[in-house]
Amino acid sequence: MFALPLSQAPAQMEAVTQIGEPESSYLLLDKGLQFRITDAVNSMYNFDFEQAERGFQVMRYTYPEHPLPYFLMGLSQWWKITVATENESYDALFLRYMDETIEKAANLLEEDPENKEAAFFLAGAYGFQGRLHSERKNWTSATIAGKNALKYLELSRGEEELNPELLLGDALFNYFSVWIPENYPLLRPVMLLFPKGDQQLGLQQLEEVAENAFYARVEAQYFLFRLYASEEKQPFKALEITAYLHEKYPNNPYFHRFFARQLYAVGRGKEAMEVSLEILNRIDAGWTGYEANSGRYASFFAAQYFDRMGQQALARKHYLQTVRFGDELNSQDSGYYLFALLQLGKLAIDQGDDSEARRFLEAVKANAKRRHPAHKEARAILKENKL
Repeated sequence: MFALPLSQAPAQMEAVTQIGEPESSYLLLDKGLQFRITDAVNSMYNFDFEQAERGFQVMRYTYPEHPLPYFLMGLSQWWKITVATENESYDALFLRYMDETIEKAANLLEEDPENKEAAFFLAGAYGFQGRLHSERKNWTSATIAGKNALKYLELSRGEEELNPELLLGDALFNYFSVWIPENYPLLRPVMLLFPKGDQQLGLQQLEEVAENAFYARVEAQYFLFRLYASEEKQPFKALEITAYLHEKYPNNPYFHRFFARQLYAVGRGKEAMEVSLEILNRIDAGWTGYEANSGRYASFFAAQYFDRMGQQALARKHYLQTVRFGDELNSQDSGYYLFALLQLGKLAIDQGDDSEARRFLEAVKANAKRRHPAHKEARAILKENKL
């Protein structure tokens, strides 16, 4: 949630310090505040967390009893998690800010049981907690958070001005209430507790949020490109969204990584290679958020391009990079890792180095399940070449 177009960003961060009285009874609807926090929010999406959080802290001093600044601080931690989900070092702070959001919003709701804005923040905070618990496979906690999010989502409906923001929750529920039982059979009994959703309606609602919302725009675009890339099998739509997000937030490693991935997916190999080399250079230079996960993608896409161009030395270099990043992440069973090893084996055969070829191909067999395509191909190559 909470996305603002870069074109609206004010020139100076100091504008955030000039926050005054809200222009609306709901802080979410205060257009002046929306303008004044644009720079801070865009800084967060562009991975300049220091500047973003400075602005959010000013908001916290200005509105100490409102959930908005606590939610934004939590969202800042969430994006630090998103780029490398195996890193749990931001979990505690993220959950603390979301708990504070829940506390402040619950106080507002107690004062006014009809406060749609308070319900909006309760639904959002519980929803984000549920996403983290799902990521950590804490299914009981995820279910409890999800039930709370749905309860407050229901309470937050009916405020027409807020609907573009609130529609994100409806959209995600409609899509994933169908998707989860189909893909996670163990969770089917849990989903029986919830009303039935409509997957196609969920996609339409996400498109509407991405087009019309102020705060929820980037989150809707995030879900759309993920769904179009995988579940919906529409890679060109996913590329369009990732290209836009990378252009708007060029220092966001997550958007950068998926832009490269979608270029590769639609067969634009040279461009995927060029974007991937930029990612690898940023990793080497220590840019914020650029780490092994992005490197694993980028090195493989670069290697594939050089391999197809017959530039074996460069291909080998980047396949080896892919393997190193995979080892760093302890993700030896991933497709990028296994197919990098497989290609290294093939390159070794082309170079007449049977010993090295056998080493790489046996590594594929050691790390892949027997039914995995890479395992099958490694066995076939070993047999064919009598290695």
